[in-house]
Amino acid sequence: MAVVALSPQARADAIDALADGRELDVLVIGGGVVGTGAALDAATRGLTTGLLEARDFASGTSSRSSKLIHGGLRYLEMLDFRLVHEALQERGLLLQRLAPHLVKPVPFLYPLQHRWWERFYAGAGVALYDGMAVSSGLGAGLPIHKHLTRRGAMRLVPSLKKSALVGALMYYDAQVDDARHTMELARTAASYGAHVANRVKVTGFLRQGERVTGVQAKDLESGREFEVRAKQVVNATGVWTDDTQAMVGERGQYHVRASKGIHLVVPKDRIQSSTGMILRTEKSVLFIIPWGRHWLIGTTDTDWNLDKAHPAATSKDIEYLLDHVNSVLTTPLTREDVEGVYAGLRPLLAGESESTSKLSREHVVAHAAPGLVVVAGGKYTTYRVMAKDAIDAAAAALDGRVPKSVTKTTPLVGADGYQALWNQRHLIAQRSGLHVARIEHLLNRYGALVDEVLALVEEDPSLGEQLPGTQDYLQAEIVYGAKAEGARHLDDVLARRTRISIEAWDRGVGAAEAAARLMAPILGWDEKAIEREVSFYVRRVESERASQDQPDDESADKVRLEAPDIVSPA
Repeated sequence: MAVVALSPQARADAIDALADGRELDVLVIGGGVVGTGAALDAATRGLTTGLLEARDFASGTSSRSSKLIHGGLRYLEMLDFRLVHEALQERGLLLQRLAPHLVKPVPFLYPLQHRWWERFYAGAGVALYDGMAVSSGLGAGLPIHKHLTRRGAMRLVPSLKKSALVGALMYYDAQVDDARHTMELARTAASYGAHVANRVKVTGFLRQGERVTGVQAKDLESGREFEVRAKQVVNATGVWTDDTQAMVGERGQYHVRASKGIHLVVPKDRIQSSTGMILRTEKSVLFIIPWGRHWLIGTTDTDWNLDKAHPAATSKDIEYLLDHVNSVLTTPLTREDVEGVYAGLRPLLAGESESTSKLSREHVVAHAAPGLVVVAGGKYTTYRVMAKDAIDAAAAALDGRVPKSVTKTTPLVGADGYQALWNQRHLIAQRSGLHVARIEHLLNRYGALVDEVLALVEEDPSLGEQLPGTQDYLQAEIVYGAKAEGARHLDDVLARRTRISIEAWDRGVGAAEAAARLMAPILGWDEKAIEREVSFYVRRVESERASQDQPDDESADKVRLEAPDIVSPA
């Protein structure tokens, strides 16, 4: 397989191919983790495949998760053993085979607050968790859990209040940069022949009688309208599932309900700990997750019925998380400690419960109409299974014998050769003239594609310098995002190809102009377009900050929507 760049020209070629009138086997709508996973699954079965995303890859739920690849300890308590076993198997696949450059082990401390019975109860659960991982055949690489005394736990987490625990358990899960992972799924699909295009909106469905035969689409960058014909269309639009179904007049027997979860980003030095933590709350659990120079703290779980594209965090949401984390910390966190905030929506299958925390994380796949497959629900970790099930359903309706899914053994771009390059990181640093810490950072973002990034630096040494306004990112990464990773706008690079928008104190405003000027030659921006991109990004940040001072969802949503979306630099 030759790795394909998601370049501006590749996008234009994909749109031309989709619009040329030839019928695809499968067209996937939605560029989140399930949609990109479905496109990869279809393409690697030998099916002619298209993928359309109305905004940017992972711009919805798939860039705003807790960034964990995990089995879900709390689902054991709900006796959902099948879901946990499935998720642990997927965790092992991602760690060992599919994306070892992006998915990494992370330790978690679980403080015990009751003597004797809780250690037995929670310890039995974690032991079962580890046992299920090992039984899947993919548990290697992660240490098994440990029992700790209070003194042992506080050595690992000096910031813990002594009164917050009587002992602890320590176990391992994994984490991922969700937005990069989703983008690499799209790029891997393109490398296997899928026609992949972001910023293309589906505006309607084509039908012959009851059968769905394709879609009407609009390139939001150029305004071009065209039709895409396909034998099977897969609706993988997450929280927009009901909206997409409404366009075809079919809603099916289930509905998707959006649950808002917010996360805080705080500097690493605000919490003295060598491990992540998981804390019980009255509704669910709260994670404190190591993230480079930062901690991620989340999440909330509340019903959301407002704008799906830009869910807004409120002051109440932020205080909820701060109150819960401060209940166990010796030095409380304040609003001034918060570097970044992000809010996302979980697509939950609507059930009888009024509490979103009790709605199903299972997924469903159905033929909502002849020619139209819908996949909904689920959790990030099990995206590959959801994608496989969706394409299984599409394949069953296609003429001829379709091969079985091979995504279980198909690494993402950047995965093959990653470990060898990691072992050579000191030599790569010497050859490139960059510090070994920079090389490690690049390897854990690009894997074996690091050579493509370093080639940009070799061609223009200034690109090996730090991007102004940031600590961790090189100028070459901004160029590469626009040149090879499908970034069309400044927000794509600052919020998803990098995570500057949540990691910088100013949310990336100080880096905006420099980044826009690096992107400009690749995307054909003139001075006016550069100013427009920067202006739109700054307005986005201002509206997000203002929304986070509002007391309720309605007020926050209204303030957040004061910043318009950028669609085209033209």
